[in-house]
Amino acid sequence: MEHFYVISNDDKDIQHREAYRIQNYLEKKGASCQIRCHDVKKKVRGDIQEQAYLYTNPAMVPPKTQCIISVGGDGTLIQAARDLVQLQIPIIGINFGTLGYLAQEREPLEDTLDKLIAEDFEIQQRMMLEGVIVRDKKEINKSFALNDIVLNRTRDMHVLDFQICVNGSVMNQYKADGMIVSTPTGSTAYNLSAGGPIVEPCAKLIVLTPICAHTLNTRSVVLSPEDVIEIRLGEHGAREAEGCAAFDGVQLEQVKRGDCIRIYQSKLHTKIIKLGDTSFMEVLRQKMRNT
Repeated sequence: MEHFYVISNDDKDIQHREAYRIQNYLEKKGASCQIRCHDVKKKVRGDIQEQAYLYTNPAMVPPKTQCIISVGGDGTLIQAARDLVQLQIPIIGINFGTLGYLAQEREPLEDTLDKLIAEDFEIQQRMMLEGVIVRDKKEINKSFALNDIVLNRTRDMHVLDFQICVNGSVMNQYKADGMIVSTPTGSTAYNLSAGGPIVEPCAKLIVLTPICAHTLNTRSVVLSPEDVIEIRLGEHGAREAEGCAAFDGVQLEQVKRGDCIRIYQSKLHTKIIKLGDTSFMEVLRQKMRNT
């Protein structure tokens, strides 16, 4: 690889010292490297066909870029994956966060960069979800998620009343704080905290995990990646049927009575660069031991 693009999270990488360190090292090795710092926050809104971004404008990424390096934690990598999904450029994270299931350990940094230049790595294809919010039979918003799409209650703390349909058939009715629809990559995120199963991250499946369900039926449900999930908010009642839809932790839209969130596997994947031969089970064992 010769052409790199660095996304630096200024909350983790103070004054972007590590980003400039990466740039200097790569340029000394004869590679090109451009830095996009994480301090300008902008979001494009409008027609749902437009490419929206939260922090990184895909139009600013040089066309020759072969690798995205995110400097921060897992959240920085996930943000970059969502913002730049249409570019389909492999991405690697340098961990300055806490757990770091996705991002690589930051030292020795020079060894990591040497392996990237020499293309001594594996590219993992990580499944993504797409979600569409439908109101009055019209699509009002849509986005991607690498980890999860979550229906959650709003700040007024009223319980949600919603129905889950799979491929047009009713699966269950819930009164709960919400529902997590997770990818395998996201199984170690909110899904894990809510009691859902841990899944090998390169698998192809969708996990549904209710959040604090007001019922004895609180089990997660594992579905095929070809399934289409619809979360339909109750049309009757009062404020208890209002909530919000979050994509990888970013609130996309307030949802109201009668709204539907349609979720399905995206045709696009996140290409995660993996260095070394450490297995997911070994990473999991280390992370669980340290928490």
